Amino acid sequence: MTIFYIKKRIEAALQAIQEPQEIRLRIWQELVRATHDRHHEWRTLVLASAQLSGAPNARTVVLREADAKLGQLRMYTDSRSDKVAELTHQPNALLLFWSKRLSWQLRVRVSTMVHLTGPRVDSAWQRVRQSAAAGDYLSPSAPGTALSSAPASAATNSTTSIERHHLAVVEARVGAIDWLELGRGGHRRAQLGADTWEWLVP
Repeated sequence: MTIFYIKKRIEAALQAIQEPQEIRLRIWQELVRATHDRHHEWRTLVLASAQLSGAPNARTVVLREADAKLGQLRMYTDSRSDKVAELTHQPNALLLFWSKRLSWQLRVRVSTMVHLTGPRVDSAWQRVRQSAAAGDYLSPSAPGTALSSAPASAATNSTTSIERHHLAVVEARVGAIDWLELGRGGHRRAQLGADTWEWLVP
């Protein structure tokens, strides 16, 4: 029996005896960690929303901020993107996280608010403007715009004024979390509200 296998068995045993309040705390610890650790599996998540037609839509986004006390998560996007129009029309959305390391899936129901201007956007832009990601919000064309040819480079046009950015902040207030843990000895699932916990059949 290898040390790696023993370690995995110990970790599984510790997870199995966790109380609901410990699991809730661990979830938020991992979410906060994901905003700082670029290699964390929850750094990228799926944001599912409703198109203006009512059809479902989903895309991968980056988790930028997590506030356990306020129960809020924040992502950045281009203010001209489809998701901004969709979330403005229908603020309710679903966030999907998966971690192979934890064997945890989270389905997080949220109510969103999109900030196009104001202190949240200004603060976010100050963090982004000196990074490679700044170019994502400086393009003169909106995301999804058709191109006549393949782009020559992903580099930002140096003549673009950094004051004309299109960064928006998506603020998601967590309503309920559907937590699923996969394990060889059996799966566990629960529904977490702000102050409630209900065990569910996996």
